[in-house]
Amino acid sequence: MPSFRWEAVDAGGRPVRGVDEAESARTLRDRLRAQGLVPTAVDDTAPVRAGTEKLGARELALVTRQLATLTQAGMTLDAALAAAAAQADDPRAAKLLAVLRRQVAAGESLPSALARHPRTFPPLYRGLVGAAAESGRLPEVLGRLADYLEARLALFERFTSALVYPVTVALVALGVVAVLVVYVVPQVVSVYQQGRQVLPWLTRALIATSDFLRATAWIWVVIALGGVAAFVAGLRNDAFRDAVHRTLLATPALGRLLASLDTARFASTLAILVASGTPLLRALDAAAGVMRMRPLASAAAEAADGVRQGMPLARALAGTRAFPPVLVHLTASGEGSGKLAPMLERAAADLEREAERRLAWIAALVQPLTIVLMGAIVLVLVLAIMLPIVSMNQLIR
Repeated sequence: MPSFRWEAVDAGGRPVRGVDEAESARTLRDRLRAQGLVPTAVDDTAPVRAGTEKLGARELALVTRQLATLTQAGMTLDAALAAAAAQADDPRAAKLLAVLRRQVAAGESLPSALARHPRTFPPLYRGLVGAAAESGRLPEVLGRLADYLEARLALFERFTSALVYPVTVALVALGVVAVLVVYVVPQVVSVYQQGRQVLPWLTRALIATSDFLRATAWIWVVIALGGVAAFVAGLRNDAFRDAVHRTLLATPALGRLLASLDTARFASTLAILVASGTPLLRALDAAAGVMRMRPLASAAAEAADGVRQGMPLARALAGTRAFPPVLVHLTASGEGSGKLAPMLERAAADLEREAERRLAWIAALVQPLTIVLMGAIVLVLVLAIMLPIVSMNQLIR
């Protein structure tokens, strides 16, 4: 159902405007008259529809920072949206900001306007803006949101850059081995087979492996694609996803890394919610919703139940036995000193640094292991090719 901007005059002669959904402009006019309003304008030529544009994390962080800076400088929301739209480099961001401005100018609240674009603005974002609009702290909350989004983006980019090299090396190694086994080895070894020479067992094993892979390559491709499809479909099942996440968290090195990342996300989200004046129970529910590992999300929900029953937050977190001691201790310190939000931010920063150290260690370990494994495979291939030549030389002597 389309939405229309309208303007009307009430019984006292005061102008009223807003945005409503209706089957047609005429239906909306009849509805306004039934409410005792006299419609003066209904925009039925350019209805305001929910946006379909989706901004990436970088664009959303930039837009939020611009709006925070402009509103903190004293500009009205309408002027800030207009200025941000004018200086946006991304056409999608400019279009989205222009649509938001039209919706706000038509009398719609900013949280309601953001809710029309759920693909860009997640529930946490909309909830914080809604709380800020009610309390009159929109510039401050937008600044905290910008800090939060920029920190998440910077962490993601650091992890991505740390994983690029080992992943690239592994993919190149697999490609080289596949080409050697499937194409190069048969071409070279065919010379020995024509000579009717008794080949060493390593060469025969390599030939058999190469023949097997060439004959069944399509079967392995189908199995791999089917396995991936089955795994993705299985992730839609809560029980299967719980089992996968528990397995990942129990994996040495990788489990600690994932736990540190998810706990840091939980702590930083909780910090920004508490600092923005959100009640602790609502903040805990929202922070648990951003966690990606289901066992940890369940532990956060369990901690929220403990707080709901009157427990201190630190004690509730400790009772789950799922959160790192640094988060529990800093939370206790924050509750005792009345500075919970800064202590949560500090805990998130410590956990992020720990995750970065673990990732650097894993990347430093994977790189030489990949090279050693590649070298071992190439050594076997070279030996399998060279052993018949050595045998021929010994026969000639």
